[in-house]
Amino acid sequence: MSDASSDSVRLIAGAITDAASVALSHEPVPADQVVEGSPTTGYVALDESDAGEIGVWEMTPGAMRDVEVDEVFVVLSGAATVEFEHPHSSPIVLAPGSVVRLDAGMKTIWTVRETLRKVFIAR
Repeated sequence: MSDASSDSVRLIAGAITDAASVALSHEPVPADQVVEGSPTTGYVALDESDAGEIGVWEMTPGAMRDVEVDEVFVVLSGAATVEFEHPHSSPIVLAPGSVVRLDAGMKTIWTVRETLRKVFIAR
């Protein structure tokens, strides 16, 4: 495996990063993805390497469609439901402590009732 480029973001080994309070810049969800309300999303990369990315993502109340990447995430705060349009599967209800794996290409609808914040690892 090659080394990550010098401009990659890296967590500091042995140090704490407070994912629950790290500042995020929010942007409106693109109109073609909005299902309900006026949700915004914010994101920050905490670590990037050849192995993948670790980051924090947040969404305000509302609903949006998304096409997923291959990731595992842990919900830090908030409340939401994720519906799976393709491949079809039963909806899941997210709460703090929920751990979920998504496959690349899954088509989802995220309905956030209370601002949702998650830490994710994507490949």
